[in-house]
Amino acid sequence: MFTGIIEDVGTVAEIHPGKKGGKELAIFTALDPSSLMLGDSVSVSGVCLTVVRVDPRGFAVDVGPETLERTTIGELTRGRRVNLERALTLEKPLGGHLVAGHVDCVGVVEGVLRRENAVDFDIEAPAEILPLVAARGSIAVDGISLTVTRADRRGFSLSIIPHTLDRTALGERGVGTRVNLEADVVARYVARLLEMKSGGIDEGFLKKHGFFS
Repeated sequence: MFTGIIEDVGTVAEIHPGKKGGKELAIFTALDPSSLMLGDSVSVSGVCLTVVRVDPRGFAVDVGPETLERTTIGELTRGRRVNLERALTLEKPLGGHLVAGHVDCVGVVEGVLRRENAVDFDIEAPAEILPLVAARGSIAVDGISLTVTRADRRGFSLSIIPHTLDRTALGERGVGTRVNLEADVVARYVARLLEMKSGGIDEGFLKKHGFFS
């Protein structure tokens, strides 16, 4: 699990063919290499990947074919900057929201409006994720925990403060850029409950599952 609070913006240094149609990415980062071990999980622009090599300049990860197909990781090129976050520990503040690093789908930056103290992003998103997106709710975009300012049947909007733009690679994402999207895990389970309970969630259902004494 992750928090969606980016720890560093790394750089894709090398890309090599991986096993069974996958790829291996080498990423340069300012993160302390002693804080990374083989087998650790790292969020790379919102995608949970496993560390397979560590050196003084950074680390390498293996990316499987399904991940390449379902996320923007397969579009990365040498020199591309990526958002990085190490896995959540019990000592780490939960400054954002719970993020699994399991990308639901890929959205597209439809509009960028620069204002005096913020930048507004309009994201066009696939229909499958839209029921899980709500105004003032949370969503992870390229691994960043963000608050939705508007949601409709085509997508949603975000208002990004200067600090977030400075500490992440989001400011480099212009119109037409594809971004990884992950819905809030709580929204996902609520939607699943509604799906399984065809009659809806009523007082009887809540009592049965321990919400009332």
